Amino acid sequence: MRIVLTGVSHWHTPFYLKPALEMSDISVIGVADPDPTRAQEIAGHAGCPAFTDYREMCAKLRPDFAFALGRHCDMAETARFLIDERIPFAIEKPCGISSAEVRDIAARASQVGAFAAVPFVMRYCKLIDVIREIADGEVLQYLTFKFVGGMVDRYRHQRVEWMLNRAEAGGGALLNLGVHHLDLCRVLLDGAQLHVVGAAISSRSACLSIEDHAAVLLRSGTATCVVETGYLYPAPNSVFDMHYSIRTTGHYFAARDNHTLEIVNNARQRETREFPLTNVFFYPQFVRDTLQRVEAGHKPIADLTDMAVVMELVEAAYASGTTG
Repeated sequence: MRIVLTGVSHWHTPFYLKPALEMSDISVIGVADPDPTRAQEIAGHAGCPAFTDYREMCAKLRPDFAFALGRHCDMAETARFLIDERIPFAIEKPCGISSAEVRDIAARASQVGAFAAVPFVMRYCKLIDVIREIADGEVLQYLTFKFVGGMVDRYRHQRVEWMLNRAEAGGGALLNLGVHHLDLCRVLLDGAQLHVVGAAISSRSACLSIEDHAAVLLRSGTATCVVETGYLYPAPNSVFDMHYSIRTTGHYFAARDNHTLEIVNNARQRETREFPLTNVFFYPQFVRDTLQRVEAGHKPIADLTDMAVVMELVEAAYASGTTG
């Protein structure tokens, strides 16, 4: 399979490129970015041509698949191009800067049966299977996900300053990090409809146009969900202050680091399980699984419609945080 990557100045590019280069049946044939220096830098690592225009790259190389990255404000346009050209693709979340944009590209993809994957990579986390295995038949009552990442200066260091401007990024910590856990709530609740009932959105720490902290309260039937995220932790990239807590009628599941899940039943019997619990671990699996799915003619693990639903929750949270 011949693949290309667009918008490779994005800091997640290594999450896609490295596993693709390790696959014997995959050939990376081109990369593109408006910044020629960044494109050449990645092309040198991949051993392929560099382009500044992804349209020119796709017209010249006719790839079998594309991984689409880049600025959030450019993503919907890239998706529309790939859909029109009938090129299967995976596109970084949030896939646009508004729910209207994401709904539009989701409808376009659905209309022509395009393969359009979204990396909601937490869907690969064993947390889902463990809860379903141990708490089979039990009702989920409370789900809390706290996921606070490094401070905003990391985006300056990674030369993606656009992430700090709402006009280009669409939002801050909630839109960038929190979407994984909003989607995880949806998955654990078997797709039940979630409603935002309150939110506190703040840019007090970095004083930028994007939020550096967000706490969102949601409900689905009798279940209560809380998703908290931020750019507050003085830590290196991909190191998080994280706490997960899930309560079912018979068990309490708690993660207080990125590898250990504590499970306690109502008889106060405790066990622990060790497996990855943060998103960065699952991108290689997403790349391999996505390419296998498109080759086999199967649907992606998550698609643009899933992203549109989550984007609507994000916008509801922003509205709640603004108006109360």
